[in-house]
Amino acid sequence: MSGHHISSAKFLWGIGTALFILTFITVAVTWINIPDPWNVVVAIFIAVVKATIVALFFMNLWWDSQFNVMLLITSVVFFLLLVGITLLDTLYRSDPIPSF
Repeated sequence: MSGHHISSAKFLWGIGTALFILTFITVAVTWINIPDPWNVVVAIFIAVVKATIVALFFMNLWWDSQFNVMLLITSVVFFLLLVGITLLDTLYRSDPIPSF
């Protein structure tokens, strides 16, 4: 353990406000006329930024040892690898019920 870190209330309110603003931006992306695949890409990018902020500051990974950050990154990469391998299989599946 690298010791305890106590964040100030002002800092936590700032992070909470940033997350709140990013949530409104995510909702605003649905109302803006962005071409079809890119609106999802932008929304997922904002969600990844919000998840990174939560992991770094609310889970205290910013002030924790680098080993815990490495474990988080390794688990996310492993999860993306498993999902990616599963999605590769969907390109070669046949329809279980042929269309009429």
